[in-house]
Parts: sequence; C-alpha cells; structure tokens
Amino acid sequence: MAGPQPPPWVHAAFLLCLLGIGRAIEIPMDPSIQNELPQPPTITKQSVKDHIVDPRDNILIECEAKGNPAPSFHWTRNSRFFNVAKDPRVSMRRRSGTLVIDFRSGGRPEEYEGEYQCFARNKFGTALSNRIRLQVSKSPLWPKENLDPVVVQEGAPLTLQCNPPPGLPSPVIFWMSSSMEPITQDKRVSQGHNGDLYFSNVMVQDMQTDYSCNARFHFTHTIQQKNPFTLKVLTNHPYNDSSLRNHPDMYSARGVAERTPSFMYPQGTSSSQMVLRGTDLLLECIASGVPTPDIAWYKKGGDLPSDKAKFENFNKALRITSVSEEDSGEYFCLASNKMGSIRHTISVRVKAAPYWLEEPENLILAPGEDGRLVCRANGNPKPTVQWMVNGEPLQSAPPNPNREVAGDTIIFRDTQISSRAVYQCNTSNEHGYLLANAFVSVLDVPPRMLSARNQLIRVILYNRTRLDCPFFGSPIPTLRWFKNGQGSNLDGGNYHVYENGSLEIKMIRKEDQGIYTCVATNILGKAENQVRLEVKDPTRIFRMPEDQTAKRGTTVQLECRVKHDPSLKLTVSWLKDDEPLYIGNRMKKEDDSLTIFGVAERDHGSYTCIASTELDQDLAKAYLTVLADQTTPTNRLAALPKGRPDRPRDLELTDLAERSVRLTWIPGDDNNSPITEYVVQFEEDQFQPGIWHDHSKFPGSVNSAVLPLSPYVNYQFRVIAVNEVGSSHPSLPSERYRTSGAPPEFNPGDVKGEGTRKNNMEITWTPMNATSAFGPNLRYIVKWRRRETRETWNNVTVWGSRYVVGQTPVYVPYEIRVQAENDFGKGPEPDTVIGYSGEDYPRAAPTDVKVRVLNSTAISLQWNRVYSDTVQGQLREYRAYYWRESSLLKNLWVSQKRQQASFSGDRLRGVVSRLFPYSNYKLEMVVVNGRGDGPRSETKEFTTPEGVPSAPRRFRVRQPNLQTITLEWDHPEHPNGILTGYSLRYTAFNGTKVGKQMVENFSPNDTKFTVQRADPVSRYRFTLSARTQVGSGEAVTEESPAPPNEATPTAAYTNNQADIATQGWFIGLMCAIALLVLILLIVCFIKRSRGGKYPVREKKDVPLGPEDPKEEDGSFDYSDEDNKPLQGSQTSLDGTIKQQESDDSLVDYGEGGEGQFNEDGSFIGQYTVKKDKEETEGNESSEATSPVNAIYSLA
Repeated sequence: MAGPQPPPWVHAAFLLCLLGIGRAIEIPMDPSIQNELPQPPTITKQSVKDHIVDPRDNILIECEAKGNPAPSFHWTRNSRFFNVAKDPRVSMRRRSGTLVIDFRSGGRPEEYEGEYQCFARNKFGTALSNRIRLQVSKSPLWPKENLDPVVVQEGAPLTLQCNPPPGLPSPVIFWMSSSMEPITQDKRVSQGHNGDLYFSNVMVQDMQTDYSCNARFHFTHTIQQKNPFTLKVLTNHPYNDSSLRNHPDMYSARGVAERTPSFMYPQGTSSSQMVLRGTDLLLECIASGVPTPDIAWYKKGGDLPSDKAKFENFNKALRITSVSEEDSGEYFCLASNKMGSIRHTISVRVKAAPYWLEEPENLILAPGEDGRLVCRANGNPKPTVQWMVNGEPLQSAPPNPNREVAGDTIIFRDTQISSRAVYQCNTSNEHGYLLANAFVSVLDVPPRMLSARNQLIRVILYNRTRLDCPFFGSPIPTLRWFKNGQGSNLDGGNYHVYENGSLEIKMIRKEDQGIYTCVATNILGKAENQVRLEVKDPTRIFRMPEDQTAKRGTTVQLECRVKHDPSLKLTVSWLKDDEPLYIGNRMKKEDDSLTIFGVAERDHGSYTCIASTELDQDLAKAYLTVLADQTTPTNRLAALPKGRPDRPRDLELTDLAERSVRLTWIPGDDNNSPITEYVVQFEEDQFQPGIWHDHSKFPGSVNSAVLPLSPYVNYQFRVIAVNEVGSSHPSLPSERYRTSGAPPEFNPGDVKGEGTRKNNMEITWTPMNATSAFGPNLRYIVKWRRRETRETWNNVTVWGSRYVVGQTPVYVPYEIRVQAENDFGKGPEPDTVIGYSGEDYPRAAPTDVKVRVLNSTAISLQWNRVYSDTVQGQLREYRAYYWRESSLLKNLWVSQKRQQASFSGDRLRGVVSRLFPYSNYKLEMVVVNGRGDGPRSETKEFTTPEGVPSAPRRFRVRQPNLQTITLEWDHPEHPNGILTGYSLRYTAFNGTKVGKQMVENFSPNDTKFTVQRADPVSRYRFTLSARTQVGSGEAVTEESPAPPNEATPTAAYTNNQADIATQGWFIGLMCAIALLVLILLIVCFIKRSRGGKYPVREKKDVPLGPEDPKEEDGSFDYSDEDNKPLQGSQTSLDGTIKQQESDDSLVDYGEGGEGQFNEDGSFIGQYTVKKDKEETEGNESSEATSPVNAIYSLA
C-alpha cells in the first residue's frame, strides 16, 4: 500500500525519466522552481482575431504573458509601432500588455480601427500575439421609403424583400406586423436565410395583416423596423364565403389553378457553394406551386450524414454541422406536389483554413542535447509555413550553426545557453492563418528533490507498495535506491524500479522495514531524500460470528473477535443486510460482540462485522433466522388482525443548512404490526418534476432524521411507513426547501472514446442527474489530445452526452477528460481516460500459411504474425475461410459454401475441425479488427484422407407377413470414402428375453435384405452401418413392428402368459391352487382308506342294468390304480395339463366316443375306467372324482 499521495506538481516530474535525448524537459509546477528558472516569454491570454467592440464602451485589447524575468510589452498597429505613451486615451494595464482605450473624455472609436499585434519580451526572447483586427460595431438606420401596396393574384408566388442595412456584426432578421404581432410561418409562408419573406402561393387571408421586417443588432441591443408591406390579393371569391372557407380542396374551390413547383430561391437548376471546414453548411431551397410543394433533400452517390444533418425551416433548409472534406459533393433538393416535381442541384466545395496537425511546443533542453520544433498544419489549399525567431523572419536572424531548418521542422543539435529564443510558426492560406509561439530554453540545473523530506509510509504485511521519489534536474538525473545505508542499488527480486524513479516492493515482509534513500545524480551534482517504511500486522477476525436461529423475545450474541496491529487504531462496525446497522435500545455493541435483546422478526437477516484500521480491514458475515412464535396469543392485541400502517403525518423541516435538513414526522397507527422501516422520498421540480425518488431509509423506531442534500435542488419530501404486512400510503408532501448552488463536486462517469468511422472518435459519458448538477446550466468541458505526441489539449463545451472528434488518424490513442461545469464553476480536475480513434480495415494478410492434415476431419494451421502498424485497429482475431472444392468420389455433388474458423488474439497457430473426409479443400486467412476483415492471404489447397461414412439413409423395416421381415436402405449421404460394404446386426427379443445376435455383411451395392422369422411372436432389433477401408461409420437402429391385433389366439395367449408369468399376483394364485389340489388329494386318500364305497344309485337318472354284477348293492369299488394320473400327461408352461399325442384319449374311457367338451373346455358325458374288469357305466356327475378330474375342473 502506498504512502500519502504527493501533490499534483509531482506527477509532472514523474515524466522526466521517460524523456531521453532529444525529448524536452518538463518543468514541474512547483512555484519555487518556476520562479527560479529562467524562462522566455509565453503568451497566456489574448483577444480574438476578429475583435468587434461596442462603441459605447471603452475598448479593451487583451494581451497577457508570463516569463522569468517578467516580460515587457509593446504593440504594433497596421504593422507599425504603436506608441501608447503619446495618446492620452490609451493606457496599458500594470504587469500586463492589455490596452485600454478610454472614451469618457470624448473621441471617436472608429479612429482606432485597425490590425493590432502584441509583443512580449524579456532577455531570453520575444513572443507574439495573433494579429487582432479591431472593428467597431455598427447598427445603421433603415433608409426611409414609402412602399406601395403589393398587388398579387391569389395562388401566385410572392417574395417580400427585407434588404436590411449592413451592420457589424450582421443583424438578426425577423418579420412582424406593424402591431408587433409575429408573422405565422409554415411550409407555405416562411423566412429565408437572407431575411426575405417567401410565399409559395398567396391566399386571400394573407392580406388580413401587414408585413414589417425587423433587424435586431447585437451590441447596441436595438431593433429597427422597416416600413410595413401591405398586400392586396386579387381573388374570384371573397374570403368570408363560408361555403368555401373549410372546403377540403381549398385551391380548386376558390378557382385557383394548380401548377407544378418552381424554385423561388435559388434560381435555375444548379448552383455552387463553398464552405470552410469546421463551420456549418446551410443549403436552402424555397419553391412555389399550388398546392404548396414539399421539399426533400438528397446527396448524390451517398447518404446524408445522419449524425450532423438537420432539417430547418419546414424542410426548406438543410444544415450540416462542423463540415469536413467528406461532406463535399453534390446535393439536390426535390420540390414536389401532386402536379409534378422539380429539383435543384447544389455543388458543395469544402475548403479549409489552416488547422494544426502538430503544433510546436516549448522545448527545454540541457546543454549539449538535441531537440526539434515541429510546425505541421493542413488546409485547403495547402498552407505555407513561415518561421520567425523573436518576431523577426528567420532568414534575417543571425546564423546559428546548431540550428537547421527542414520545411516544417527546426532541428537543434548540441544546444548551448546562447540558443535561448522564442520561435514563431506562421502557417497561412487564403482562408486564414495560425500563429504559434514555442521557446527554446537551455537549463543548467543540479538535481533537487520535489517531495517532502523523511516521509513515513506505513504498509500492511504481505501487501504491495510503491515508494515515490519525485526529482528534477537538467540534464535529467539518474536515480538509485538504497536501504539502511547499504551500498548496493535496489533493483530486481522483490524490488522493481520504474522509469520514473519509483521503487516498488512486490510483497512486503517484516525485514523490508527500514529507511530507504533515493539519490538523484547528474553532472552538476546530486540530491537525496529518505523514506521510512514501517510494516504493520494485518487486521484479522479470528473468531467470526456464526449463523444462528433464535425465537422471538430471546437474546442473541454475535461474536467478532479481532487481532490487529497494536499501533493502529481499530474500529469495529456492523452492517445488517449490507446496510449500516442502527444500534437501538435493544442492541449493545462491544469491541468483540453484538448483543440483540428481545429478538423480533425485523432482526431477521445477515449481519456483517467490519474490523478496520486506517490501513486495512477484514469482515465476516453471519445469518440470523428468527422463528415465528407458534404459541397461542397471550394478549388481546396479538389476536387482532394485522394491516398496513397508516401514513405518517405532520412533516416538518428544521435545522435548515446548506447541505442538510432535519425532517420530523408523526408516525401513523401500526395496525397491530410494528413499523420496521421508514422510507424517505424526495421530488425536485426542475429536471424531473412530479417523479419521486428514494432518498434514505430509517429504522421503525426513528421519527426524526438529518437528510444530506445536494446543492441547487428544490426539495420536497414525503415519508412511507413499512411493516411486515406492507407499505403505507405516502404522507402528504412537506414544504419545499431549495439549497444554494455550488460548483459540481464530481464529474460524469463511464467516459469512453471509440471510433465510429475510420477518421473520427466519439467521446461519450453518462450524464449527471438532477442531484449532481449542483447548479444551473450544467454542461461538460470535453478535452482530448493525442497520447503519444503530447500536443496541447483540444477542448469544447457540450450540453449533451456525446461529442464526435473528426479528422483523426486511424486508430491512435487519445487522452480524454470530461469535466462538469455549471454557472457556479467547474468540477474537480477529471481523470484521464484513454480512448481510440476509429479503425480502418487491416492492410496486410498473414504470410507463410502452413497446413498440416491431422486426420480425416481436422487440420492444423500455422502462420506468421502481421506487423502491428498494418492492423490499423485492435487485433480481434485471425480468421480462416475455407470451403469444400470437391469430393474425391466421382459424381458426388458437394456444397461449396464458405465456412470460417476464428482464432482470437495474437495467436500463430490453430486447428480447423469438422471437415468432410476424402475431399479437396481451399483455405484463405485474414486479419480481423473491429472494422472488419483485411486482405486475404494466398489460397492454400489440401486434401482430407478417407474417413468412416455417415449412417445409411432412410433405413426402413417392413413386415409383410408373420413369416418374413424386409429391410431396405439408401446409401449414406456422406460416404467419406469408397464404400466397401454394409454390416447388419440383429437380435430377436420377446419381453425381457433376448435371443442370440446375428451378423450379416453385404456388398456396397446391396440395399435390401429379408429375414425369416423363427416364430411369429418375437420382435427384432436391427443395427445397420456402412463401411470404408478405415472402418464402420455411424450406425442406425430400427425395430420390427409390434404384432398386429389380428395375430392368432395361440400366439397372443402365449405372449400374454409370458408377460403374466412374471407378475407377483399370478405366482401367488398358482401357489394357492397347488395347495388346494394337495388338500383334495389328502381328502380322497383318507376316504379311500376307509372303504372306498360311495353310494351313487340314488344319484343316477337310470337304474343299473342287471348286466352289472358289481352294482347289485348299489355301490362299486375304486382301487388304488384308479387314483393314478393319466399316463402320458404333462404340465405346460402355464400350469395346465396338456394332452400329448397318444393312442390313449379321454374318449377311449367313454362309450363309443360319445364323450365331449363343453364350450368352456370342461368334460361332460359318461365314461368308464378301462381295466381287466368288465366295463362299468359311469355317473354323469360323480362325487368320487379322481385327482386328474379335479385338476381339469379347476383349470
């Protein structure tokens, strides 16, 4: 961290070390040095070249100069010596060359008209002022004349000439009636730039008044009136004819013939006009016609300059401000109405009085040094340059072997003390002249220090700091640094010495503390100064506040313990939600903590502890969360509904001061919700009347506050209360309070300088608002100069927020300053901002471009850097333009659209990717700046190798039937090489079951394939890719269609069962069925073991035949063999009994095949068990069912 800031004059001295041989020495602004050093005269103030004075006042011709010793003055009038002492009316101010001509005792000012020039002289030379042309203002009377009434036919054009008397300066012309009523002007009736009043067509109502031309003279503040014109309009209809007065086509209704436009001014179809550079160009076209013509303006071969062109006088005049050579050319105005059009061409020539390209500057050298004075100007025609020395032509001056004149430059070699003089450069052409003084001073000065001695600089440990040691001497001294008297010069490692002599310590350590000595030395002696450096410990918060959660009404403590250097004063402050914390009665701030008593909901938020000393600071943040009270309200108010607060009232302003006022108010009802905040707003009635702005915010416990104010603002305040429900209505406004004005205290921000064209620079800034104007008539002083030439500052006063500097070189740096000013004075000295003039297209292309192929889709580029002066702007990037010329495959159409790859910054290599393989490419490179592309480099050709192809196009999968699947595809859009074939991979799947992957390879000409399905249920997934010699390319995947709804029941049933078999509910159901079957088998076995006899006779529909010997007692037996399951049966995948192909069938167990199945699949009919015994007739519904029958019935 640096020490105290040096005074402003020190900064000038820093430039000394930047000046080498041949560069001028810059003298610091220290008054003691200024008064000691010898200095030739310099003109500091003079009157304007064309000096017009008021004859009623005394005449002042200003001329002031400085020098050491103080200069004396004398004057010439009309190139002859003007003896001031001989004229009693003429005197010269003391310590000044300003002439005062006093007419209080009589005399005519006209006697003193002429050309004056001031000479300021001391023993080192003579400086000259401009040639000042003194003229006395004149306001002659209008000649008396009797004007006859002007008779004109209705609809005809008319010009009323003014012809004012010639005044100095020219008077301002305006038209009024004899009763001093202004003449209403519109596109039909208007005043020309020459003062005449033009009627495009006369109407009968024009004779209702008379017309008088008036001339206002600036210096005498008088208005002279010409005798009025009276109009008599001949018409076919009286004006009071109410049927015609408001007719939509007034001219035809009044019998006025319509006619095409014709020009009243200027005459003819073409004219020419000359204008000087930097002035305003005014073009005027006034046309007659019925109906009144409209005027439009154009420029041949281009557009009107939109930033400078303005239309005036109802489009009859075109004004182009601050013209430049680009504005020359042919302009034409087009006058048109419904009857036709006509145009007038104006050829504009832009000439130029001399203007500076490089103005000579004072040259201060040491004995034996070299230097030069440059006087470079431009104009149209080209100005001539004349050199003078001490007011005399250089040709008649004594010869000087150390001086050489080379056109616009004077070169000095091995200067000596005797070379001191003041040189004048006069550059002129037919349109004007420029005169500049520049002295050559040779100084012999031993080194001296410019800053206070034995400065103390304190800096925080591990920071960076800079020790300054401003000095002066001639010749320019060399500077060295030493520490604690050690003999070695400090430079390198942790130290760095700048060219201006400042010593930078990159990272401060404890051992860097000590006394540093700077020694300045030249051939005349040496000087030294000391700086004492103290290293302090940093300020650190070692115990930070922590995030906390608290209930309403509790107490919270936020810790903030700090460690700091004991020699520095510590200050601990707190922020809440990044705003200064108001410490109320519920809070207590200590050095190491903040305590909040009775936490409320408004305490919710972030708290920042800031520990600071005069050198550094540290901060830590914590968040406090306040929990809402969940308990039942214990008082009546807590249960009442909450609402927004009522508006504050009775606002009062007290303690009125220039920059502050106290505002007091009475709070409104909080409506059962405490007020947490007050917002104070203000309104001013000058810049944005009626618009309210937030001024400041205050805690809810405050009802009086001191408000800081800005100068020259007519304030009015109001207050808004805020609680947790919302904001109140604003209070009624307070009374107004206007603060007094003052100069601006700061300047506009965001100052920029950027070129919008190749020969300009647009300076912009953010304008200041009402509260920063500080006074009336806010304006901005804009200054600029070339950065590297150190030319004098150009300046202009602007009322807007932008200014365009014209005729700038291409992309050069400028120093820019924008200073605010009002009627009370100027703002502080502005900071200097670096801007750049406009860019032009680069002039050179990258050279030695080399292309190396990396793979089938990428190349690497390498090129040589272009010279910086050919960029003509800021180098944005190098850019490669490339396009696909053709493919190596025959008959393959390719797009030759140009593509680009950008390489930002000053790079020398890059990679271009995403190219097409197996193709011929061309490539060019350019340099790109902010204006655009430069010229293209030599075209490079390269070929990309073969790559893998893109995916086959239009891959289609069709299923014409349940037995086959047909595949079709097209060739890849981008083969990227010679195709060698296609690869097909496919897999069958059914639900979660996936079959084995199959692979097929095809020739390049194959685009079809048919797959035979293994079963009608499974689907297939196909993946197809094309191949080149490099390998397989991108693959495309498709699936066969899902089985249609018309599929066979067996297939659908199988597919559904395959899906159901994986469900949990189905598995549980099967287990339950199996358990039930097991129980039935156990029951049957138990009954069989008890005798196996079952009464069935009473259940039969018919009696048993006598042929059945086993059923005599109405029963029959089941043996163990009868309980065996049917032979040849098995369980299917779905858990049902499936019949195998066998000679045994259920029909065999019935009689004669009469058994049959019901519609639901259950077996009906009679059956018997076939054994060695005789057949036994079975019951139609037997209660003794075998296990097999039980399973069938369940299924």
